[in-house]
Amino acid sequence: MAAAIDRAVVLLADARAGGERVYRHGDFCPPGVASLMVALIWPLVAFCCGALPFSVWIGRLALGEDIRQYGDANPGATNVLRAGGRIAAASALLLDFLKGAAPVGLAHLVFGVDGWLLVTIALAPVLGHAFSPLLGFRGGKAVATTGGIWCGLTLWEGPTVGGILLGVAYWLIAGDSWAVLAAVTGLLLYLLVTPPAWNLFDARPEAWIILAVGIGNLLIVGWKQRTGLATFPTLRRRKAGTALQ
Repeated sequence: MAAAIDRAVVLLADARAGGERVYRHGDFCPPGVASLMVALIWPLVAFCCGALPFSVWIGRLALGEDIRQYGDANPGATNVLRAGGRIAAASALLLDFLKGAAPVGLAHLVFGVDGWLLVTIALAPVLGHAFSPLLGFRGGKAVATTGGIWCGLTLWEGPTVGGILLGVAYWLIAGDSWAVLAAVTGLLLYLLVTPPAWNLFDARPEAWIILAVGIGNLLIVGWKQRTGLATFPTLRRRKAGTALQ
């Protein structure tokens, strides 16, 4: 499987066609993978991956705490950190990221899934995290899982650009919910206006797929952040000279 992923993202020059790519997403797809059965099951599997409440489980197992008793009661990595475990919080953050990246990356990069099925698969982990049946449909805010699905769709671009935008937004905007929404919006605009060649590995799906996933992602994240979005955003006030320290 690892070899298939490596080959699926490597660009090779075809000596006969003058630069035509030899390997394409889906070249290593087993026969029948796009069958109706797979089309029905794959989004469900992606949703179930997203629904796994790793932060809650890690809080209980590693810290002996219900992290929903801390901070904003969100079942996410931030409250694992508030409960007192940096390593536990980092582990929860990574697992929340991977449960979005793994199913989407396998579908898009390895098996060559495309079209509306890819849109459904990409949004399923975010929905699963936000409305986890294992938590009575009261899931987390899906920020880390959002980074994961964009990694599955674009490899390095989503996490890198999105992470930078999120950091800048947190630094500028007094209101974490608005900062998250601004970062996701900025990532979507970046992917729509920049040339696909910037990806380097030709991993981006078609622009309309990016747009559809982006709009769905914004709606889900916006709904989960609706309490914070009720307050109009303002710029963070900083003491003179803070930016230079």
